[in-house]
Amino acid sequence: MADIVEERGLQRNRKLKDALLQHKALSPHGLSERLFGLLFSGLVYPQIWEDPAVDMDAMELSEGHSIVTIGSGGCNMLAYLSRSPKSIDVIDLNRHHIALNRLKLAAFKHLPAHADVVRYLGMDGLKSNSSAFDDHIARNLDEQTRAYWQKRSLTGRRRVEVFNKNIYRTGLLGRFIAIGHIIARLHGVDLKEFAKARSLREQRQFFDANIAPLFDRPLIRFVTSRKSSLFGLGIPPQQYDELASLAPNGSIAPVLRERLEKLACHFPLNDNYFAWQAFARRYPRPEEGNLPDYLRAENYKAIRQNTDRVTVHHESVTVLLARKPAGSVDRFVLLDAQDWMTDDQLNALWSEINRTAAPGARVIFRTAAEKSVIEGRIADTLRQEWTYLAERSAELNLQDRSAIYGGFHIYVKAGQ
Repeated sequence: MADIVEERGLQRNRKLKDALLQHKALSPHGLSERLFGLLFSGLVYPQIWEDPAVDMDAMELSEGHSIVTIGSGGCNMLAYLSRSPKSIDVIDLNRHHIALNRLKLAAFKHLPAHADVVRYLGMDGLKSNSSAFDDHIARNLDEQTRAYWQKRSLTGRRRVEVFNKNIYRTGLLGRFIAIGHIIARLHGVDLKEFAKARSLREQRQFFDANIAPLFDRPLIRFVTSRKSSLFGLGIPPQQYDELASLAPNGSIAPVLRERLEKLACHFPLNDNYFAWQAFARRYPRPEEGNLPDYLRAENYKAIRQNTDRVTVHHESVTVLLARKPAGSVDRFVLLDAQDWMTDDQLNALWSEINRTAAPGARVIFRTAAEKSVIEGRIADTLRQEWTYLAERSAELNLQDRSAIYGGFHIYVKAGQ
């Protein structure tokens, strides 16, 4: 409760406020934006919900590449380090994500071994994680990040003690998933039972028998017809409108059902840690399935060796790029941030992307709806500098295990 009080309002984070608020305060759109901003000013994503394996294939990522990426929960940045890029600039407007990214980097660099990293970031219910923080991580953090994790609530507990339990059940998304489980239980469905499926056939059977019918229930159709109901997924009003455009009856329940079907049925459960977080609210144990890419043993050495190649920035992509030399960035990872942007913001961003893009540069991003958000919105002089890889984008979108986005998009600098 203390954290909620502390973060109330957007005044503590002017950068986030400037990015979110596009309408007058007392207008319907303005009220939605401010409610979303209030919720988004705390920790949102303890785990990123974009598949880094898809990202790396789309970027054709290799040694020597310079990357600019939005941070979110930090899993993508760590996965990219397994390919030994030249440098990664991580940016985020949310200070909680900044602190989490810096902590995860320090864990890889300073915990003694791979097993310690897995215990810290991949397992739940380990009270020894507080000791690991005190013994190996705390003294290696910058002062601001160390103070963030050592801050105490009214109960006297430090923030970092969340790693003794299950950090993935916290944050805006973690609480949203918890609410989803409660609503399902009210309708007689225990979503955790999905984790018992041992084949794609059993996954399909559970979805068809237990999950799909939920979307026809009046309560769920009522809830999903309101923008604020999806703020817990980190979906701002602008993205909700994009999703609603796909649902002619005004409820986005059918769209959500389709996305959840992909998550539940299109990938083997033992290789989809996103599904484990959605249905079991934890990562799989060794006998159950694979951990996220960045926690796998085969990637540990490269990630640990490359942590110093990452710089974490509390600012916007556009502001960061404005400081960079022309032609200095090889890969741009925008997640779904453009869904939030006005036309002016998009053009300002792509002006800097175009200026800083190195020969052969690639831009990747996701969208709530299927269509690329920049088409018809950025100036023709900017757009003509980039080639859209439509077929490859569609192919990789089908492979994205997180399953929550409608579109995945790859742009390559034209004439290269």
